[in-house]
Amino acid sequence: MTWLMDMMMDPGFAAFALFAVFFGLLALGTPISVAIGVSSILIGLAFMPPDVIFFVAAQKMFSGIDSFTLLAIPFFILAGNIMNKGGIAIRLINLAKLLGGRLPGALAHTNIIANMLFGSISGSSIAAAAAVGGTMGPLQKKEHYDPRFSAAVNIASAPTGILIPPSGPLILYSLVSGGTSISALFVGGYIPGILMGLSCMIVAGIIAKRRGYMTEGRPGASEALRIFLEALPALAMVVVVIGGIVIGAFTATEGAAVAVLYSFGLSLIYRLASMREYVQVLASSAVMTCAILFLIATSGIMSYVMTIAGIPDIIAELILTFENPLIILLIMNICLLVIGFFMDLTPAVLIFTPIFLPIASQIGMDPVHLGIMMIFNLGVGSMTPPVGSVLFVGCAVAGLRIEQVARPLLPFLAALVITLLLVSYVPALSLGLPRLFGLM
Repeated sequence: MTWLMDMMMDPGFAAFALFAVFFGLLALGTPISVAIGVSSILIGLAFMPPDVIFFVAAQKMFSGIDSFTLLAIPFFILAGNIMNKGGIAIRLINLAKLLGGRLPGALAHTNIIANMLFGSISGSSIAAAAAVGGTMGPLQKKEHYDPRFSAAVNIASAPTGILIPPSGPLILYSLVSGGTSISALFVGGYIPGILMGLSCMIVAGIIAKRRGYMTEGRPGASEALRIFLEALPALAMVVVVIGGIVIGAFTATEGAAVAVLYSFGLSLIYRLASMREYVQVLASSAVMTCAILFLIATSGIMSYVMTIAGIPDIIAELILTFENPLIILLIMNICLLVIGFFMDLTPAVLIFTPIFLPIASQIGMDPVHLGIMMIFNLGVGSMTPPVGSVLFVGCAVAGLRIEQVARPLLPFLAALVITLLLVSYVPALSLGLPRLFGLM
């Protein structure tokens, strides 16, 4: 047993053992938060006595969620769920149909634009995939769109919601990275998020033109004005919440609370949800919040164990052996893409931000740029098997199996990876707007 403890003191072996136990527990069906906590405590036993590691683990769990900033996450989750139930999604879809109706494959473009609009308000790619996909799927089927193509369009464009603010993952990144400006991250996410949506539209347009999918008829001026005015209150929420955060009128947490009040008031005006449904929204939001907070708490243990084991340092030294910053950026992107295949976005941000942040600092990469690149990468991972949450939701909404959607997704994945590399190697795409608004 002593020789095993001695081997654990080596950072390389400790890293291997930590991730081997972690992924082994996942393979056995252990919930990811439990797998993080258990694997961290087991490896931590090599560095401190059992009574100490359990005390430290409890301390790190509490300190990990003892943050005022974290309150923004349950508020934004609640706001997104209220909008999903309260009739806001359908008004955004109508606006998206107005904007994309003249393009070949109009309903596919409508799906993409609606995901961008809904994501920019709800901050959730899963909510966008469910709300927009559930509405657009039947419409596309009625117009004889291939259901597999329709599902691929919805799945590929739903992650735009985690880049276009407000964004829960960007708030998490700000917390884990030691206080990177949330305002700068939010504003910096606009151009990469829009590019993400445009890349999906290019692919969808090419495929739609080849298959002869039709454009939509142009509505009259009065109808177009009515659609715009119906969607305007929902769009105004972005101006109120994000604008208020950027100018310093309130913090991200206070902005999230404003989003809840605004969306609830708007939903009451639309009168499309009953009080029973609002109670269900509160319950589902509470469950989702508890799951995320427990995940954050256990990730605090893993971050601490990795630090005392020297794992971030050994990984940084390994990657930095490639002296060319361009090669280092490519390696970081490949690592994050692979991580996204096997790990959900939230734990990946919590676990790997402390590892990649020192590397980014070494090559002169701004923390805001790193955050946008990480969330983009992990957003792509959310639409890939075996643990892609957006993929599962999109397939469930479309009534298709994953293997049926995998092939139609490939062109979208290729376009998104090209856009990801563009965002990675052109920092101005992420940093231009924050600098323009004086946030950096």
